[in-house]
Amino acid sequence: VQLQASGGGLAQAGGSLRLSCAASGHSFRSYTAGWFRQGPGKDREFVAYIRYGGGSTDYADSVKGRFTISRDNAKNTVHLLMNSLKPEDTAVYYCAAQCVGLDCRRPNSFSYWGQGTEVTVSS
Repeated sequence: VQLQASGGGLAQAGGSLRLSCAASGHSFRSYTAGWFRQGPGKDREFVAYIRYGGGSTDYADSVKGRFTISRDNAKNTVHLLMNSLKPEDTAVYYCAAQCVGLDCRRPNSFSYWGQGTEVTVSS
């Protein structure tokens, strides 16, 4: 599975961005998919994940109520809609697929990773 993230850019605080992750391979639709981010000088951290069926999602407390993860299995894509952006959301955002670990909030639980897309939020 190859993942291609896009949609990053510059936004003002309070604004919105929509990230997309396009996947190759039919098996993607059977995988849990997630978004993680890594800010300057920080470790990679969990943002959100969505189960293969799309009915179950989980969010980091820091983004809950502001970000929405969704997927379109027919198009092999996962999206992250980010509203009410804050400067602390500034990071490189990575999409990931196939959670093989017990805790899908951990980066090392995922098998496949995209290249990352940069998000910068100005105050």
